[in-house]
Amino acid sequence: MSEPSSPGESQCGAPRFFVGCAEDESEGLDDCASMRTDMELYEDDLEDDSPPECQIVVGICCMMKKSKSKPMTQILERLCKFEYITVVIFPEDVILNEPVEKWPLCDCLISFHSKGFPLDKAVSYAKLRNPLLINDLNMQYYIQDRREVYRILQEEGIDLPRYAVLNRDPDNPDECNLVEGEDQVEVNGEVFLKPFVEKPVSAEDHNVYIYYPTSAGGGSQRLFRKIGSRSSVYSPESSVRKTGSYIYEEFMPTDGTDVKVYTVGPDYAHAEARKSPALDGKVERDSEGKEIRYPVMLTAMEKLVARKVCLAFKQTVCGFDLLRANGHSYVCDVNGFSFVKNSMKYYDDCAKILGNIVMRELAPQFQIPWSIPTEAEDIPIVPTTSGTMMELRCVIAVIRHGDRTPKQKMKMEVRNPMFFELFEKYGGYKTGKLKLKKPKQLQEVLDITRTLLTDIGQHTDCEIEEKKSKLEQLKTVLEMYGHFSGINRKVQLTYLPHGQPKTSSEEEDTRKEGPSILLVLKWGGELTPAGRVQAEELGRAFRCMYPGGQGDYAGFPGCGLLRLHSTYRHDLKIYASDEGRVQMTAAAFAKGLLALEGELTPILVQMVKSANMNGLLDNDIESLSGCQQRVKARLHEIMQKDEIFTEEDFDRLAPTCSSSLVNSMKAVENPVSMCDQVYTLVQSLTSQIRKRLEDPKSADLQLYHSETLEMMLQRWSKLERDFRMKSGRYDISKIPDIYDCVKYDVQHNISLGLEDTYELFKLSRALANIVIPQEYGINKVEKLDIAYAYCLPLVKKIQLDLQRTHEDESVNKLHPLYSRGVLSPGRHVRTRLYFTSESHVHSLLSIFRYGGLLDEEKDQQWKRAMDYLSAVSELNYMTQIVIMLYEDNNKDPSSEERFHVELHFSPGVKVSEEESAPMGFGFRPASAENDQKQTDPGSLENLVQDEPDRALPLSEAISTQRKSPLIRNRKTGSMEVLSESSSSKGGSYRLFPSCSRQSPEMKQSGLGSQCAGLFSTTVLGGSSSAPNLQDYARTHRKKLSSGSLTYKDGIQKSLKQKHELLSMPAVKRFSVSFAKHPTNGFEGCSMVPSIYPLETLHNSLSLKQVNEFLTTMCENAGDSHTRTTRGDAHSTTLTWHTFN
Repeated sequence: MSEPSSPGESQCGAPRFFVGCAEDESEGLDDCASMRTDMELYEDDLEDDSPPECQIVVGICCMMKKSKSKPMTQILERLCKFEYITVVIFPEDVILNEPVEKWPLCDCLISFHSKGFPLDKAVSYAKLRNPLLINDLNMQYYIQDRREVYRILQEEGIDLPRYAVLNRDPDNPDECNLVEGEDQVEVNGEVFLKPFVEKPVSAEDHNVYIYYPTSAGGGSQRLFRKIGSRSSVYSPESSVRKTGSYIYEEFMPTDGTDVKVYTVGPDYAHAEARKSPALDGKVERDSEGKEIRYPVMLTAMEKLVARKVCLAFKQTVCGFDLLRANGHSYVCDVNGFSFVKNSMKYYDDCAKILGNIVMRELAPQFQIPWSIPTEAEDIPIVPTTSGTMMELRCVIAVIRHGDRTPKQKMKMEVRNPMFFELFEKYGGYKTGKLKLKKPKQLQEVLDITRTLLTDIGQHTDCEIEEKKSKLEQLKTVLEMYGHFSGINRKVQLTYLPHGQPKTSSEEEDTRKEGPSILLVLKWGGELTPAGRVQAEELGRAFRCMYPGGQGDYAGFPGCGLLRLHSTYRHDLKIYASDEGRVQMTAAAFAKGLLALEGELTPILVQMVKSANMNGLLDNDIESLSGCQQRVKARLHEIMQKDEIFTEEDFDRLAPTCSSSLVNSMKAVENPVSMCDQVYTLVQSLTSQIRKRLEDPKSADLQLYHSETLEMMLQRWSKLERDFRMKSGRYDISKIPDIYDCVKYDVQHNISLGLEDTYELFKLSRALANIVIPQEYGINKVEKLDIAYAYCLPLVKKIQLDLQRTHEDESVNKLHPLYSRGVLSPGRHVRTRLYFTSESHVHSLLSIFRYGGLLDEEKDQQWKRAMDYLSAVSELNYMTQIVIMLYEDNNKDPSSEERFHVELHFSPGVKVSEEESAPMGFGFRPASAENDQKQTDPGSLENLVQDEPDRALPLSEAISTQRKSPLIRNRKTGSMEVLSESSSSKGGSYRLFPSCSRQSPEMKQSGLGSQCAGLFSTTVLGGSSSAPNLQDYARTHRKKLSSGSLTYKDGIQKSLKQKHELLSMPAVKRFSVSFAKHPTNGFEGCSMVPSIYPLETLHNSLSLKQVNEFLTTMCENAGDSHTRTTRGDAHSTTLTWHTFN
């Protein structure tokens, strides 16, 4: 018999479970051979010479419908991979018709009640054979009675809705303590106002009724077990039922979702939300006909509740329902034995936990050599660049949203009384400003617009001061798409007590006196399908910054994070500004990060917090700081000079000597001349689009993301009108919009074949690379002033995140008493993700660049980082600023060396695959003290000295399936670095069902060998925490350009698919190949640009250094704000306890 892959798991790939035999047959298993799998018989033949195995038999005693269900089958297949476990399924016929003495023998019993199951017989069998019970049988009687369930919950101190029990005597149903009124019932003296819930006391009876008050129309909603696509129906009946015993309870307002929690033992729970059946009774199903559910995060209190429920009802595998209402969570039902449907990760986790429970309890008495596997991924430990081991404690990332449609804006001054009435109706006078995004509000604006346009048409002489063309544009935009969504349109109204200030002397005579309202209409700016893919892919790649993924999860990058997450030790919060594109980016990123499934909307609702309070991630761009207005005016002045830039201009416009800015100025030479060229190209573009519109063949032409040629012409015509003013001068503020539009068309609409598009892209980009970064300040003082105005609250929040990680550890931790089987129960990783817009990313980067964090003269790594940032010309979509905090447990808690901070950055999406990026120094390179590349004897780098293929490209890694360079056990510092295959080899769970059968070589090294090419240890300086994606991308660019990719004949289809993946952009290629997902949503996204990998700016900062720097920044910002008009907006005390 081959050597087992790990102490607890078998090497055989096929499931080893069979239908059980009666006791008198069990001695000769040959009689049952026909019921066993062919693969097992084949393996039996191979192992004839082997000594007989000592097997622990796990019996499955339940109704056939349950034992043959997909979740049960999936979990049992995985359970059989434990070398010493054999699964026997009791036949339903035996359970129902045979005495328990004839039931199959087993050492461990998984048995649970469902309709038709003889629970009494199962209890008798357990008394007779005394097996280890996974779920207690006697407690299952209680679970069938809602009164007992509520009693037990109450005794455990678990919150549940206020309730009262009405027990009726079947013979005298009228004799009961029930008084019914029109809008209430009184049960045993307890009054319940409608809406209230009426539940039968039998848990098997699913006919739960909800009664509504007359003010809402009365009647009742009748819930029942799902039938087809319905789970409830409305009834006009308002009177409660007069026969039977019921529980009456308060109705909980849950925003239309219920949370279903599934425990596997007290330390693991998976939670999913589904549409509440009480909402409309329509069961939401996906394209495969399955009810739509989506994973949710449990709070620390909810995790404690899960543990209590599991232990109180003595059900290892247990499902229960949570209602989240009014800031609290209430348990409203306990279902007993229940599995999650359609989650491969849950199947893996569940089988692993159950197998470990069985082995832990029974291995000693069977004298099986087994110990609880040490989970390498339990503790998020990584080697630092100096060779010591540290534990990851906190990850903070500020990320710009993904690819979007061009943003468009129109301003008009309005004076009609209807607009003033609307302004007053929604409380505009309180602040002088109003933002309208809701469908009802936008409809009201549209109605006013239509009325005014009708009046203009009927009375040509009537005094309607709104310009007809602007009103028509307002109407056209509001009528787009045929429906309203605040995600893609909004109207901002600002009260002007003295009307709009004049902009030129010609307007002096036409300007009206008295108050007016400035109406700003914004549309476009939606996240595109490409943007969704970028965010989801980045989420997947982001997982790999979290250490772990050894053992059972080898070869699936990021599973260290997923395991942290499912065992309650990942404290994750995701914040997004209130812009639709930012929120959807956050949801897509969360989907990739946590391997979620399904649509983005439910993920957004459950997982993304809107952080528009206190200006954390939003900014009111209508009220620019005085400093920013002065900067824009000076920028406008310099860019209006019709001559080649002089030395003086370079000094005025680029005092920071940023290399990318200087290069752009050299490329532009004469700004007015360049603007002339851009204007001519825009005119040419609009002319070509008009010609296309006249061509009948182009009538139904659909552009990217459902845009039409008319809409494309509209946005370009507006830019043509606005860019060149009546005076003949250019409006410099339109340059970013022109670049935005042409960048979008170059990427998404290039198939139109419009002439000179690329030339326009090139010229407008050169201008934009001057205008955009300098709008956030020209010199260092201005850059910091403007940065404070935008992101002071965010800086304070980041400082708090870093402090709370080591000061307050009450969040999302396992109680030490509950830590059985978990190596690091007291530890958790805090992750805070902030999704925002370009302004916040520019501002935060300015603070790190110009705030004086480190002295460039004294710190060479920081000087290199500043040179690198200076060469970055654009902070594109998905730009990331990442802060990682590590703890060295070997250092004294008061020592400055105890906590270690790293700062990383990526400029986001590549504008084009051909462009050459500024060269950084990789992700987590050797730190300053290791610049000479001397191999530290204690670092991981030393482990791969004798590996000829340590920088093996992925193409070779896949086709040759070589061993991973990280499969030896060595000591690093004081901790042992566990190999990728130390606790699991070929018998580990197959995370890639589509892969071809593993070769013996592959089995030996574990699935982790597929990652070989991702780790360039020479660049990483010994870090196993993340792949160096930049190095990886560079390797593959060379590979692909040289045309050296060859595949031998006969390589299986899965390798062909891998070959196709190699033609994808780098990050996409990386993440798709290892985290295949049924709902990637790549349709229509073939041209998704790749994302630049993270570059390390500095990796040897102390927490004290960073904390003092952020404190100084906040203090300086306070001083700065006294000089700016925007200061008061952020000088108020911020109450961050609501954020965490």
